[in-house]
Amino acid sequence: MTTTLLTLNDGLTQLTLAPEAGASLVNWTRLSDGWPLLRHSDAQAIASANPRRLGCYPLLPWSNRISAGGFQTPSGWQPLPANTEHATLSVHGTAWQQPWQILQANHQSAYLQLDSQSPFPYRASLHVQLSDGCLTLTLGATHMGTQATWYGLGLHPYLTRTEHTYLEAPAKGVWLCDENRLSTQWVELPEQWNFNKAAWLPHELVDNAFTAWPGSARIIQRDAGYELVCQAQGTDVFLLYCPPEQKFFCFEPVTHPVNAHHMPERPGLLLLEPGQSCQLQFSLQYRPITS
Repeated sequence: MTTTLLTLNDGLTQLTLAPEAGASLVNWTRLSDGWPLLRHSDAQAIASANPRRLGCYPLLPWSNRISAGGFQTPSGWQPLPANTEHATLSVHGTAWQQPWQILQANHQSAYLQLDSQSPFPYRASLHVQLSDGCLTLTLGATHMGTQATWYGLGLHPYLTRTEHTYLEAPAKGVWLCDENRLSTQWVELPEQWNFNKAAWLPHELVDNAFTAWPGSARIIQRDAGYELVCQAQGTDVFLLYCPPEQKFFCFEPVTHPVNAHHMPERPGLLLLEPGQSCQLQFSLQYRPITS
């Protein structure tokens, strides 16, 4: 399968996009030596056109897993069939599994759009900007259906991980999960997952939503001589995914914990009436470490 790529370049970094593959980011690299700032996507991964093998993809109209085969809306039950081979639940919304259109593009920015009917009508937008080593992603959704329903947003970047990768991401608590990776219990931040100061990534599996996040974080790659300074607007939750013995991890700004559709008060979700919108912005600023 041929995957059409769009390339952005700001003189310091270069970014490739695959709009037809769920508006995925493919490779973001440092131009001086080609170092991957997102997990490297090789030719096989690109040819697969599978967002889960690429660098980053958008999550909407919800993030992560939803149990019970759907959720309740003011007008009735919204069914959600499983949408991947690796999970029995519906995962990460539907935008990542559809081709997006390029509305505008130049050498430093692109504006992508998706008009979707699944699982209900919505319009999604993704503005990608690259400037002076700063990658800014602005993700939006507008409800196009005739009945109000619940929305959530997120971004799913896969980041390079080495033995010397540190994370600084303040939070006050975390949701523990069951065997289906569904949030079950909120607890105060355990010491082994305390990233209020820069700390090594855990060697054991982590796949949990952290709360009361002020929206700022640092991903520190000392052996490669740089850090990514992250800023998010429109959320106070991040999901950290650290698979053991892999050369990547995921730091995902999301608007809600896993399975929020079935939690009391649906934390982080927005009930959108016809024509109403929601938005999430996330930036990663590349900065060399000089000492």
